[in-house]
Amino acid sequence: MENDFPGIWQRWYRNQCVAVGWRSTWGFPLEGPMPKKNYGWSRTRKALQRIRIGDYVVVSLSDNRIARLGEVTGTQFADTDWRPLVPPGPGERDGEMGRRILVRWDLTIGPDDRDTVVRMPAGSRFTRGEIRPTIGEIKSMSLADLTGIMSDRKHWESLFAHFDYEKALSGYIATYPHHLEDGLTQHPNQKVREKVFKDRTRSDVILLDRDGTTVIVECKQGQPEPKDVDQLRRYLAHFFKETKLKARGILVHGGSKKLHADVEAAASKSQKIEVIQHRLEVEFSRCN
Repeated sequence: MENDFPGIWQRWYRNQCVAVGWRSTWGFPLEGPMPKKNYGWSRTRKALQRIRIGDYVVVSLSDNRIARLGEVTGTQFADTDWRPLVPPGPGERDGEMGRRILVRWDLTIGPDDRDTVVRMPAGSRFTRGEIRPTIGEIKSMSLADLTGIMSDRKHWESLFAHFDYEKALSGYIATYPHHLEDGLTQHPNQKVREKVFKDRTRSDVILLDRDGTTVIVECKQGQPEPKDVDQLRRYLAHFFKETKLKARGILVHGGSKKLHADVEAAASKSQKIEVIQHRLEVEFSRCN
């Protein structure tokens, strides 16, 4: 529920738990008769009642991504338990996410930091019935299958790969092109630098390398796909057709450093596309 409670996964990681809402004083008791019908809570309640120490919990994020695997070490979701991870405040008088399932995160499986997550590959994703409920039992794959996917680095990507900074990234590259490749500079010809192709598309950044060759850069926030490579190759074709000048293409992305085979194949075709991973790192220092 990152859209409703931004940063909740980070709080789960730090507090060694996962959590749900449905406070008993709101009419959602774990034990005894239910005062009102609620399909969502009924399903969640049954799932909570089945949980045992030694079970495993996998954190599901949006866009077919998972964060971490944890072994259940205890529970704090009885009707008398309420330790909200979303603190009380306007619109949340009692806080939220207060029924906790205590876990021990397995730091040997998957990424080794909380800012890197795993994108589930096509063909190995959870079903809608497993990811739509507050808690869903995974039956579509085994624990061994899941740990195999999580341990494969080609599925790893930044948690913030979908943070909207494409424009900021292209602006940074345009301002500091030598950080992308030594010898790169802003293209000195404004008509080239700001060129809009005849089909009304335009690339993110157009630079010049140390040999005087034009470099067209396309920026993508997440894991690159073959269509992204094809898009950049179209820009190169448009550029050559309209200027009679050859150019290089660089695709900068924020996904996993290890590319999928179909992306490698697309990038290796004639007029090879260079693919470079970027990673967002920001430092803050207090002023004296």
